[in-house]
Amino acid sequence: MPSAEANTPIDAPRGLAGVIVTETRVGDVRGTESFYHYRQYSAVELAMARTFEDVWYLMFHGELPDAAQLAAFSAETAALRPLPAAVRDALPSLARAGVLSGPVAGLRTALSLLGATAGFRPLYDIDTDRRRADALAACAAVPTLVTALHRLGRGLQPVEPRSDLSYAANYLYMLTGDEPESDRVRAIEAYLISTIDHGFNASTFTGRVIASTGADLVACLVGAVGALSGPLHGGAPSRALDMLDAIGTPDRIDSWIRDRVLSGDRIMGFGHPVYRTEDPRSRMLRGIAEQIGGPLVDFAVQVEGRADDLLAELKPGRELHINVELYAGVVMELCGLPREMFTPTFCAARVVGWSANILEQAEDSKIIRPAARYVGPPPPQPLPVVAPC
Repeated sequence: MPSAEANTPIDAPRGLAGVIVTETRVGDVRGTESFYHYRQYSAVELAMARTFEDVWYLMFHGELPDAAQLAAFSAETAALRPLPAAVRDALPSLARAGVLSGPVAGLRTALSLLGATAGFRPLYDIDTDRRRADALAACAAVPTLVTALHRLGRGLQPVEPRSDLSYAANYLYMLTGDEPESDRVRAIEAYLISTIDHGFNASTFTGRVIASTGADLVACLVGAVGALSGPLHGGAPSRALDMLDAIGTPDRIDSWIRDRVLSGDRIMGFGHPVYRTEDPRSRMLRGIAEQIGGPLVDFAVQVEGRADDLLAELKPGRELHINVELYAGVVMELCGLPREMFTPTFCAARVVGWSANILEQAEDSKIIRPAARYVGPPPPQPLPVVAPC
């Protein structure tokens, strides 16, 4: 873009909705089509047919691995799961400090410590191979960090990672201390794959902004984790289940939803800034939940159906359809994850998508530096006179 154009202020919509800020090869969301993809493949098809390691390789390398490449990549990443001694020794104090705020708050600090201990250097100063190595190390460490922080916060000892288990199986193993059942592993793996990336969401964009400054990879990830922790972003799946608890029984669905909508409250699990149709992730996760079955699934389906009808009635023209949060929470609950681990589990998946975006952003030396329109009191105002004491 010519420099004259670049220096001309452009009014953008609130929240940058619909504004294209760069080009990417990582993936995209097509909201009007209920479709999103990683690289050149449907994300939902990948979640249903491939392993997490397959998709991780795809996000970093731009192509799916063959059998030999997958075996080598799986071994390489599994070997990175154990934490450096300095990080491991600091986790008990981080867990104690984060008892009220949870594992995500501890993850921010633990990631910073990991980057300092491992000597992560600014992206601007290192080559592509070193950037990839740093990204692999950080991604492999996140599941170990969040499960250890969770267990320590509950008075339990961390469970050391196993290199013979897949990413998803090892995550559940480190969380519970028991080798998980295969159907639960597959359900969680599909969820993890489905949340690896999702366009220029708030956390991904945050990570890319930091990467554009040339900062080290962990600095980018810490910023992304901070963005994901917000209840309007990654903090929502547990709140969607809290909604089901608050409704309680089928006979209360209509009155509960009507009261919340008419009072201006948000219905967690419904509405999305991009999708104008059903969220494809929700459709996939609903299918997984229905395969497992049970009263929670039946109730969630009832709530979804009535909420769709009531939102169409009370918010005509708003296209407030179900999003990923409700059935993500249902699937994680069915697989035995405590609710305080829903957002950390989201982190354990999204760290791969963040890293792929950070690596791509590091190829561009242009810093992201937008402008703002000042709307305060007109300057310059005379300074007030301070009376002598």
